[in-house]
Amino acid sequence: MVDFETFKGLGILEFTDKFSDDNKCKEYLYEKKWNNGFVCKKCSHDVALNSSALYLKQCKKCLHIESCTSGTLFHKVKFPLRKAFYILFTMSNTSKGSSSLNLSKLLLINRNTAWLFQQKIRIAMESSKNYPLNGKVVVDETYVGGKEIGHQGRGAETKQKVVIAIESTPDEDGIKRVYAMHIESASASELKKIFEAHISKSADIKTDKWSGYSPLKSVWNIQQEKSKGGENFELMNRFCMGLKGWLRGIYHHVDPAFLQKYLDEYCYRFNRSIYKETAFDKLIDRMMQSKPSPYKSFNITT
Repeated sequence: MVDFETFKGLGILEFTDKFSDDNKCKEYLYEKKWNNGFVCKKCSHDVALNSSALYLKQCKKCLHIESCTSGTLFHKVKFPLRKAFYILFTMSNTSKGSSSLNLSKLLLINRNTAWLFQQKIRIAMESSKNYPLNGKVVVDETYVGGKEIGHQGRGAETKQKVVIAIESTPDEDGIKRVYAMHIESASASELKKIFEAHISKSADIKTDKWSGYSPLKSVWNIQQEKSKGGENFELMNRFCMGLKGWLRGIYHHVDPAFLQKYLDEYCYRFNRSIYKETAFDKLIDRMMQSKPSPYKSFNITT
């Protein structure tokens, strides 16, 4: 083992040099998992046997053997870790990520297998909900999906409804943080979900005149104003255009059952756009801290 060094970088050549084979990837995960000491997952004993086996720990008390990937979202990954790390790198560092089709061609892996691993990464990208939006916040809904002639706005058929909450920068010229949530309708009960999950009760919130927001005023400080062709919701319009362009351009079609995970991916990367040098390492942390998610849980046959 060498002294652990966090990967910081944006260049693909730098990345491939750092993680040139599976053992280097395992070494990184080994240090991530046990850098602060060993605790047996089976009996909670905190002493491990000295072992010649690479990237494993064996409990001195119960003799339970644990790999550097077990108990994490890397558990039983179906292709080399080097390829898994590359998928993580593209989803955390590039502005648009990559489709499973492109990854399958580039990495010579099954497309469904690539998609399933991306879904695991999106689990790690879910918001912790520990840091609600505060200050100036704008909330509005939009629709994603294919074009429909003659149908626009809240009455559009088959399109998927998404509510978005944006915290602006202090000068209100930029977006500080944003969250998006797939909802079934624009009713107060559905809109309330994003307020409860992501918006502080001390925030100053602006919405349009839609009646679904009115019942929420008893809890949140909401000011409603009529939309002036989007001019008074410029940040929201800008974000919505980027989100829709990304979904159309990279994925073309997203199954409604998995739309929330794609929204989580987009918001995760958007919210960390100024921290790109550590984005990969922080996403590795989340993968290591999350529980395994079996492939069968996604109901897709590989």
